[in-house]
Amino acid sequence: MRIGLFDSGVGGLTVLKSFIKYHPSNEYFYYGDTLNVPYGEKTIDELYSYSKRIINYLKEKKVDIIVIACGTISSNLYDRLKEEIEIPIYSVLSELPEYVKNKGYKKTLVMATNASINSHIFKRNLPSEVIEVKCPLLVPMIESNNYNGLDEVLSNYLKDKEGIDSLVLGCTHYPLIRNEIEKMLDKNVDIIDLGEILAKKIITKDSFFSLDLFFSKESENLRENVNKILNN
Repeated sequence: MRIGLFDSGVGGLTVLKSFIKYHPSNEYFYYGDTLNVPYGEKTIDELYSYSKRIINYLKEKKVDIIVIACGTISSNLYDRLKEEIEIPIYSVLSELPEYVKNKGYKKTLVMATNASINSHIFKRNLPSEVIEVKCPLLVPMIESNNYNGLDEVLSNYLKDKEGIDSLVLGCTHYPLIRNEIEKMLDKNVDIIDLGEILAKKIITKDSFFSLDLFFSKESENLRENVNKILNN
């Protein structure tokens, strides 16, 4: 089976890694739009334009399904893209409401980009009390591989963590700093990785493994980040 995934940069590789873990015998095509990262500060029209261009690229690869491995696009454009694209398309948020319901969480903190939080998709769809937190500094830190001041930034973003029983990593970049986030939480708080729960639910038809990675702009840290994510 040929599976296409896309994100604003390297964050979606965390989703790709989960898919490879649970579905190792598939052909994967990944598009990271590093030319336009971060997506969290872009307009809806810009996000739509980027998405359509990337989807056309993946369609040229004759993929069987497309996974939006980006929380920002999933939050704002999934329904629209699903209606327009003839290929089956999945969002990293697709399984989240059911997952939260089945776990019985009462109070969930969601960390995400500005554009994702502005959509209020989490407050609308999650069956729990939801605290939405904008985290605009995290994607640039992760993409540049520069974590100076990360603890202070996270401490500020998590100032309303009291009483939560779950935390959603609402941007697919954030699993890359999961350990740092986890250190600031009580031990009974569950961290939810969107790529992980989606990959567990998707059903694929095995063929053989291959991997094709494309990034719209190469940066100084790109190769290092890709190797670190996929090989650890």
